[in-house]
Amino acid sequence: MKSDKGTEDAPAVWDVVVIGGGPAGMMAAVRAAERGARVVLLEKNKSVGKKLLITGGGRCNVTNAERDTKKLLSKFGDSGKFLSSPFSQWSVSETLDFFHSRGMPTKEEAEQRVFPLANTAQAVWDVLSSSMVEHRVTVVTNATVLKMHAAAGVIQAVELRGGRMIRGHSFILATGGISHPETGSTGDGYAWLRALGHTVNEARGALVPIALKDTRVKRVAGATLLDAKITVLQNNVKQEQRRGKVLFTHLGLSGPGILNVSRDIGELLKYGRVDIEIDTLPTFGDEKVNAALLHAFSEHSNKKIRNALKGLVSGTLAPLILEGAGVDPETACNAVTREKRVSLIRELKHLRFEVKGLLGLEKAVITAGGVDLREVDFRTMSSLKYTNLYLVGDLLDINRPSGGYSLQLCWTTGFVAGSAASARR
Repeated sequence: MKSDKGTEDAPAVWDVVVIGGGPAGMMAAVRAAERGARVVLLEKNKSVGKKLLITGGGRCNVTNAERDTKKLLSKFGDSGKFLSSPFSQWSVSETLDFFHSRGMPTKEEAEQRVFPLANTAQAVWDVLSSSMVEHRVTVVTNATVLKMHAAAGVIQAVELRGGRMIRGHSFILATGGISHPETGSTGDGYAWLRALGHTVNEARGALVPIALKDTRVKRVAGATLLDAKITVLQNNVKQEQRRGKVLFTHLGLSGPGILNVSRDIGELLKYGRVDIEIDTLPTFGDEKVNAALLHAFSEHSNKKIRNALKGLVSGTLAPLILEGAGVDPETACNAVTREKRVSLIRELKHLRFEVKGLLGLEKAVITAGGVDLREVDFRTMSSLKYTNLYLVGDLLDINRPSGGYSLQLCWTTGFVAGSAASARR
């Protein structure tokens, strides 16, 4: 990875120009360069991979371990039918081989989520950066692209702030969506593509934390349920149900389980009130919960109930459960009535909140919206309007759940675009 400061050895026309140094752009640059192309990567930030370093809470959910491509693509909903060709070229196995072969072992966690064994996104960044160095990718940082210049159905150059023109045979646009704008994802690519005549569907939060009307959640912020059943209701009718991790925040709820129902909640809110119900003990039926409570009360008969519940739910969350059940946390276990025990079971299995709304796009993990998929040739990731323009990653209007699917989309589309773009020189 070389820095380019306008030195004389910079070619007048690059083989491949990559715009955006996120995961898709970095993968595209590596792939094109390892095939012999002269590649320049333009990044508006001071360094590449800024958003990559904060993904997965800084741990980086590299991919999902589902190696059956048909099952994997089913997670992308209607968008999956467009992805068969690129995923046949590069999917989960290839991604894992790429990182493993470059000295980054991985581990698999709940819901087949794959993380670096080192437990840090820096490990992923290091692999991509060293691969760009190995294959002599030239990186230009603090490079703000103002516009793309096109003629006769091809992109000819991009114009940087200050007037410098970067010319190329092929251009890979990897500027991302508009989630986490502090990392540089400010929707620039959408504006350029609209100016070029592409249809760009309105961006919206796809994986977004939820705000609740119940202000009690502030008191339990930081409490976590590693496995909960989440039910979304409208007019007391179940609309969606998922299992996953839940994190309580100062404003409401987050965590993978919540993020994966946020899109449905956003749609339902258009039609009225939405409630979310959390089963804190999804592997227990009511009878088993009752038995567990009786056992806890027997073991700790003289202790206060707020302490006895710690074996069932986190101590941070216990006060909220007790309050909802109408049980004084100072009550001794041997004084809990059958009626109060039934109320506790109800709260543990049906902890319900009214949804206030979704947090803004700036809090979204990813955004939905982007380039209309009918305007992309997915065999090469090329634009159907400009033959030498390739579109990858979050620029595409593809919905996907939390769990490694978003980064896998970046790796796949970046690889395919890098392969195709390098062949045009």
